[in-house]
Amino acid sequence: MMNLFTQTLIASAIAATTVSSAYAADPLQVYGKLNITAQSNDVQGETETSIQSNASRFGVKGDFDLGNDLQAFYTIEYEVDTGDDAKENFKARNQFVGLKGNFGSVSVGRNDTVLKVSQGKVDQFGDLAGDLKNVFVGDNRMAQTAAYMTPMFADFQFGVTYVADADSDQKAKSDGDSGVSVAAMYGDAKLKNTPVYAAVAYDSKVKGYDTLRATIQGKVVGLVLGGMYQQQEKLDSNVTDNGYLFSAAYDIEDTTLKAQYQDMENKGDSWSVGVDYKLAKPTKVFAFYTSNTFESIDTDDSYVGIGLEHKF
Repeated sequence: MMNLFTQTLIASAIAATTVSSAYAADPLQVYGKLNITAQSNDVQGETETSIQSNASRFGVKGDFDLGNDLQAFYTIEYEVDTGDDAKENFKARNQFVGLKGNFGSVSVGRNDTVLKVSQGKVDQFGDLAGDLKNVFVGDNRMAQTAAYMTPMFADFQFGVTYVADADSDQKAKSDGDSGVSVAAMYGDAKLKNTPVYAAVAYDSKVKGYDTLRATIQGKVVGLVLGGMYQQQEKLDSNVTDNGYLFSAAYDIEDTTLKAQYQDMENKGDSWSVGVDYKLAKPTKVFAFYTSNTFESIDTDDSYVGIGLEHKF
């Protein structure tokens, strides 16, 4: 029943883009991407091959001019797992509604915390085996949130996310307490308008952790260098761990060479190398190698893959 409802919702969204609406001050935007890799995975001494989806997604978003410098906006997005053999391959991603104006923006619904947002583009292997979330906590998308983002002041912006205690993940991992995520950010995360992006963020009692994260990334003549420091405390054990990440990417015409290293106390480390080749603005082919070492197991997990990504 849920799968049928989801398919009906998506079909309705597609149909809505082909007809005019008396209420559509701005057109509904359908967007998404397919990112699929052929991989060889060596996990705990066992090797298997896979054709897998890496956070492929489908979404609709839009806004509506309410007048008086006020707009309503919304996003409904699903992950599409093409490799799910049960065919129940839709998973909720960001789904929220909000208002924005000269005061900034407020939104309610399922959303990334501002600590997660604050990482910008520093993770060169996001959604793959080398994703920073495999070693660091804090990449949280919570189901019951209220968020506020200030307007830009020069190149600065501030944000806060409130996580309700009724959120199932919050309730299970934070003793029923609500959580708060705050962030201060400087610059353009895409490094198009500013040569440097920097952010400091803090989670208090979010999904069982207090987390401090500092991120910086800059671009010099085609070379993008990034770094992250993180301190995380697990609330039920009062154990505090420190970790760091370094990333680099270098463009040679349509080719991007990438590397990343990450380490966290009492967790493990990860390193990755890769190359992307842009076929067109929305389409690229890529290859990567990742090695993850976790202290809880005696073997190194490794992943090698080639993939194709297309955005629409």
